[in-house]
Amino acid sequence: MTQALIVIDVQRGFCPGGNLAVPGGDEVVAPVNALMARFDHVVLTQDWHPAGHSSFASAHPGRAPYEVIEMPYGPQVLWPDHCVQGTPDAAFHPGLDTDRARAVIRKGMNPALDSYSAFFENDHETPTGLEGYLRTLGVAHVTLVGLALDFCVAWSARDAARLGFGVEVREELCRAIDLDGSLAAARDAMAGDGVVLR
Repeated sequence: MTQALIVIDVQRGFCPGGNLAVPGGDEVVAPVNALMARFDHVVLTQDWHPAGHSSFASAHPGRAPYEVIEMPYGPQVLWPDHCVQGTPDAAFHPGLDTDRARAVIRKGMNPALDSYSAFFENDHETPTGLEGYLRTLGVAHVTLVGLALDFCVAWSARDAARLGFGVEVREELCRAIDLDGSLAAARDAMAGDGVVLR
């Protein structure tokens, strides 16, 4: 069975010192690097927002980071400005072994639509192209690691399961934001969709 490791958003912006730092985000770098050699294919994802993205609280006067608003595609957490295209905040963590990556999927580039999942934007309809890429390689099973477990990792894992891939999430190689119970909710949702949590 051909397998792929999908490394979600291990970027400066989500590590200590970044604009949307996930506690302990940098702790996953070395073990993720070590895991890469065990997989046929490695894919990296990268948050890559244009300045003024609609998911940024700064784009909504009077709103604060971590408030939730309704967008045409559903509820949207308003984030601090982060991972803006071409800035150091958007770069991969300098310790991440990017040389082993067969592909990099950039997401969140549509200024009007956020994209947590590696497979679809947050409207659950607009594909990133990752599914077709994996199918072309004959991948049947994906393992996900990275940042943040309760948002981009969970959404990616659930979409992969819905698309018919075998899916495993290595929790020890993820870190979470845990915003108002989001971690417990994400775990329940993943398990409900058939994702194996290890």
